[in-house]
Amino acid sequence: MKLYIKYMVSLRCKMMVKEELKRLGLKFTYVELGVTEISGSITEAQREILKVNLLKSGLELLDDKRSILIEKIKNVIIEMIHYSEEIPKTNYSDYISEKLGYDYTYLSNIFSEVKGITIQQYIIIHKIERVKELLLYDEFTLTEISYQMHYSSVAHLSNQFKKVTGLSPSFYKQLQQKRKENLENL
Repeated sequence: MKLYIKYMVSLRCKMMVKEELKRLGLKFTYVELGVTEISGSITEAQREILKVNLLKSGLELLDDKRSILIEKIKNVIIEMIHYSEEIPKTNYSDYISEKLGYDYTYLSNIFSEVKGITIQQYIIIHKIERVKELLLYDEFTLTEISYQMHYSSVAHLSNQFKKVTGLSPSFYKQLQQKRKENLENL
């Protein structure tokens, strides 16, 4: 039986879910971002306890089919941008549609209706967050980051970064370095 969990976006979240399932005596076959599969069934009492305990950790057990689909879309995007070795070279719409087995227009309409932003805007927000991480690690140049994140050019990345954050990538990097230096000097 699959259970879908909202806000489960990190390894720490996966660990918390595993611990909670163990505490309830539920055997699971896997725990991934946004979804876990348990072997056997879950009683209504166990489900309610799991729901309450997950809420204490900031996670939410989902019941509604639309909410589950939205979480699946978000998890595909988060996994694709933050956890994949390489972002797919195909269109994001084709990738998401293929991963979830639904027509992209259908997914896009539901996502926009529920979240109030388009899937494309959600992808851009996460790409910029990933760019911020990469800038802070200081392992890659802006050109390398642009290539890695599949931007057509450094200028395109810079324009999108500025539109989302209000800062240029280089100014953002300088701010973070000054902040880090100030913290080290305390």
